[in-house]
Amino acid sequence: MRNPRKPILVAALSVGLLLSAAAQAEPKLVSSTPADGSTVEAPAKVELRFSEKLQAQHSGAKIIMTEMAGMAHAEPMGVKARVSASSDPNVMLITPASPLTSGTYRIDWRAGGAEGQPAKGAVTFKVK
Repeated sequence: MRNPRKPILVAALSVGLLLSAAAQAEPKLVSSTPADGSTVEAPAKVELRFSEKLQAQHSGAKIIMTEMAGMAHAEPMGVKARVSASSDPNVMLITPASPLTSGTYRIDWRAGGAEGQPAKGAVTFKVK
């Protein structure tokens, strides 16, 4: 005699595997240079490395100066920068238009991979 619950169990497992694969489909930030939370000399560029190849049309970033040295109450302000691909398809490069001055910076990024919605996140660092 056949187990009447077997088709339901197989269907439930299949749906679980599909949902698990979809959850893993978005790129994950693997590392950044400068590292999140670090204090560094002014970098010429910021590199974000992801777990998979990025799709340029679904990826981007912006630099925001969130704290300016000597100005405790300054409003966050955008920093002009160019976002580009690297020779490594898993890396996004953010190059400020001019050298970063002393202060705290946040990189707000979105990264689209081959499937799924773009992932979003932020990296923060301080410039001496």
